[in-house]
Amino acid sequence: MPSTRLPFTLPEFHERLDSTRRAMQTQGIDILIVTNPSNMHYLTGYDGWSFYVHQAVVVSLVEDPIWWGRPMDAVGAQMTTWLGDDSIYSYPDDYVQNVERHAYEHLCGILEELGWNERRIGVEMDNYYFTAACLETLRAKLPNATYVDATGVVTWQRSVKSHAELEYMRRAARIIEATHARIREITEPGLRKSDLVAEIYAASIKGVDGYGGDYSAIVPLTPSGRDAAAAHLTWDDRPLVKGEGTFFEIAGCYRRYHCPISRTVYLGTPPPEMMRAQEAVLEGLEAGLAVAKPGNTCGEIAEAFFGTLLKYGVEKTSRAGYSVGLSYPPDWGEHTMSIRPGDPSILRANMTFHFMPAIWTPDWGLEITETFRVCEEGRPECLANVPRELCIKP
Repeated sequence: MPSTRLPFTLPEFHERLDSTRRAMQTQGIDILIVTNPSNMHYLTGYDGWSFYVHQAVVVSLVEDPIWWGRPMDAVGAQMTTWLGDDSIYSYPDDYVQNVERHAYEHLCGILEELGWNERRIGVEMDNYYFTAACLETLRAKLPNATYVDATGVVTWQRSVKSHAELEYMRRAARIIEATHARIREITEPGLRKSDLVAEIYAASIKGVDGYGGDYSAIVPLTPSGRDAAAAHLTWDDRPLVKGEGTFFEIAGCYRRYHCPISRTVYLGTPPPEMMRAQEAVLEGLEAGLAVAKPGNTCGEIAEAFFGTLLKYGVEKTSRAGYSVGLSYPPDWGEHTMSIRPGDPSILRANMTFHFMPAIWTPDWGLEITETFRVCEEGRPECLANVPRELCIKP
């Protein structure tokens, strides 16, 4: 029987499956092997920390999808998906991390039994969970199939959020508001960074308003001082010191849906160049949000933002954001649209983005970001309400 604790209704899952099949037909794909755990969850509801071993959801144009994975995780598929037991397959556990045999040999046997061994098979070639060995095994065991890169087939279906998805992201926003409030409350010289991060985890998992938080796809990124010149350092056990800024790149997460919000705290007096960069970023954020409307493009948001930076003489070479929502480690981005000059992706109502105009210099880093929803008309909805300005603690 399908799980009774599905995160979405069966009609919503069926709509997702239908849109995925239409995309498959457009690309001439008969069978789609989905290995990205976010896409697996999107299509079936499957939820488990099992993506470190081989697993997949296989979608045909007609039959119900099948879930395939490790035997102990097949139980989780029964508990978390809408699929019937006859659609859940598992491979013997001696395939796990065995250099003499590969789990995809077992999957190939299933595809052959189902008569799918000579079809056009789509695989998500450019994602973290599908390896070179997976593709080589498929080619060796099913040589008469044609293989198609289907990396974005399901991912692009996730671009426009349903009302239920937006509700989960708004709950994640309430969680990140409470987490940043806790950061501002306790950050002070002498506090060990590891103790501060422990408080971040406590607030983000405890949740708010009766809703408990989920684990985020990225751990808290919390570098201080010159370490904050690097975008993706985490934490250590050294104490915070006066005269340094710390940015907090974190997300609230509810039922795998994320609301990332970054803010910066400075202990002492910030350098003038940081204050000028903040002025540019705050104005640039507003300029970008002003054009985040249906029919405009991601590139136009970027042009408005980067044009503002140029007025202030502030340099930024990396993109300024990306689509966001449902995700599993190691990244909360959707890997579709980016807020950068030239991105032609057209905005539609209920798309959601992490607008991430961070500035990193050789001596410090400043992060002030927003997660927003494109509205049917007018300005976008910023999902969280966290003070943007640099939090200065003398």
